Parts: sequence; structure tokens; C-alpha cells
Amino acid sequence: MDIQHNAAPDAGKDCPRNWTEFLDWFGSEEACLAYLERLRWPAGFVCPSCGVAGEPYRSSRSRLMCRSCSHQSMVTAGAIFAKTRTPLRVWLAGAWYLMNQKQGVSALGLQRVLGLGGYETAWTMLHRFRRAMARPDRERLKGIVEVDETCLSICDREAPMPEDQRKRRKNRTHQVLVVMAVELLRPKGLGRIRLHRIDNDSAEQVVPFVQASIEPGAQVRTDGSAAYRELEGLGCDHQRTVMLGSAVTRTSRWPGYPGWPY
Repeated sequence: MDIQHNAAPDAGKDCPRNWTEFLDWFGSEEACLAYLERLRWPAGFVCPSCGVAGEPYRSSRSRLMCRSCSHQSMVTAGAIFAKTRTPLRVWLAGAWYLMNQKQGVSALGLQRVLGLGGYETAWTMLHRFRRAMARPDRERLKGIVEVDETCLSICDREAPMPEDQRKRRKNRTHQVLVVMAVELLRPKGLGRIRLHRIDNDSAEQVVPFVQASIEPGAQVRTDGSAAYRELEGLGCDHQRTVMLGSAVTRTSRWPGYPGWPY
């Protein structure tokens, strides 16, 4: 396969401004592979095994073989679209569509736009995109941050609901506990958000999340849960507000515990 290295687009710098320009740049699998190759090896191919730089031998299956050590590699190795049957041009189209939607994208919407045959494929693509977009070195939340937990009714594949319990319910979902932190902007509005799934609303679960998500010295606002009491000695300005005007702090959000449904 002969992949042409044209001058435009400049990998890592240029981004299609509209759909017409996207089709001009990434209208074929060969164009997508050439773009990724320039992005991964700006100065030319370098064998990941022996480190020798030089033009590789290109097989018919889009594999790159080093002429020095005969090691075979692919430009998509280690990327989010590696080891999938979805065409590369569909992956890039999904990435471009996701980055151009201000209100976010759902898996169902992505499936419809890309013409994917199954919802599972769209969900997998969107999940990989979101994981790749999360920077490990991103700044922690600062200023005024409100922290709370909530229950989400979603399907848990790792711990599915028992069959007898599922038959008694009208839907096939169950509750999952999530802790979240939200920046409060002045005079009004919301800033960045952090979410994390937890097993319960104890201090062992929520305090590490606060420490990892919020800058020391920030003003942290929570409800009257006893799980947040430790925050006062961890370098943050902690403001606790007991819900519903009660002087008794709640102990859990789950049914059957004292304080429910506070």
C-alpha cells in the first residue's frame, strides 16, 4: 500500500473547519492512515522494536514492517481505535462530530449520525473518546466547590440485578451511587465538574475523592453528612449545611438507614 504524505493537513495542528473539509482530508482509509502516521512519526517512521528510522515495508493489511529487524507494527497500535473492526474514517468522523457539539453527544446520537449498525459500537466509541479526553494532569477544582452524592439508575453489568428482583420491577435498572464536585461561579453559573462512582457514602469513599478533585484552600460546601467532617482538618474551608433545617446530620442516603431520605 502506497500512502502519500501530502502537505495538508498538518498533523496535530490543522482541524477540519466544516464537514466538507473533513471529507476532503479524510475521505478514505488511506488518507486517515497517512494522517495518523504523520502524527505519530513526524520525522518519519521509527521502528518501535529496534529504534531504526527509515521507510518501512508496507503490507496489504496496513502493517508496517521494519526493514532492519522485520518487526511488524501498525500505526493504530496503542490508540483508542486499535483492534476494532470499525473503519478508521468512521472513528475520525466520530471524533470530529464529538468535538463540534457544545451540548455533548449521546451514544444514540452518535449511532444515528455515523450510521452504525449497533448501539454497542457507538457506546464503545464514545466511552473511548471520553477516556482519551480526560487529562491525567488536569487541574483540580478551586474556588467555591459544592460536593454531594446522588443515585443514578443505570444497568450494572458487573453486578446485575437478581432475576427474581428484576421481575418484580417495571424497569431493568438499579441504583448506583455517585459522588460529584461542581465549581460554583460568581455571580452565577457552574464551572468544571468531577464525578466518581462509589460503593457507599462513607468517609473512606468520599474524602479521597475530595482530596483528589479539589485544590487545598478551596471553599468546600457539603450537606450535614458525617462523612465530610474530616475535611475540616485537610486544609480546606469546609462549610456544612444540614438539610431540611434539621439539627441531626444524616448518616446515609440509602433506604433503611436513619436519616432517610435526607
